Amino acid sequence: MKFRGVLVGILCTCAFLLAVVAVLIVSARGLSAREEPSRIEKWIARRVRMAAVPRDAGQRTNPVPNTPEVLDEARAHWADHCASCHGNDGSGESMMGKRTYPPAPDMRLPETQNMSDGALFYVIQNGVRMTAMPAWGSAGGAHDSAHNETDSWKLVRFIRHLPQLTFEEKREMEKLNPKGPEDLKEEEEEEKFLKGEDSNAETEHHHHH
Repeated sequence: MKFRGVLVGILCTCAFLLAVVAVLIVSARGLSAREEPSRIEKWIARRVRMAAVPRDAGQRTNPVPNTPEVLDEARAHWADHCASCHGNDGSGESMMGKRTYPPAPDMRLPETQNMSDGALFYVIQNGVRMTAMPAWGSAGGAHDSAHNETDSWKLVRFIRHLPQLTFEEKREMEKLNPKGPEDLKEEEEEEKFLKGEDSNAETEHHHHH
């Protein structure tokens, strides 16, 4: 019991010190998400991500096999749901990913790849507080949502595959990325051009009438 009390005291002291550091950073730099995080802020963000995973959750093993079919499904799911923040290649180099605070991490690097499968699964399912990472798992159980536990385990397989992602795979993913109004307009103009239609000529024709 005495050891447990000492351990709790140490953890509380560490939490207090992290809180003090966070307050000092905010006082010095403000709360703007446009600022590049300092090295200590990045360190804190990594510690928060790891601290968010209970030990028993981190020890779970992936029940989904590592097959080409699983990777195909996970790649399509990632392109449609995750790439807007993390990028197709997991680099975090996306318009949204670079503007969150802390920015989306490069998931190809050891900080992510060294996490256990269970830890990655837990983060996908439950998110991380005080970051832009949402909880994708449903509160009502594995079959309560379009994104279920099996989908999350498949994404873990894809995260492991990110460092080996090929150029062809990235091109396929681009076709599956959610399209905004500008993207749809550009695709429409390209399609007209390929069909031999001159959209500018059509516009001028309408203006003359």
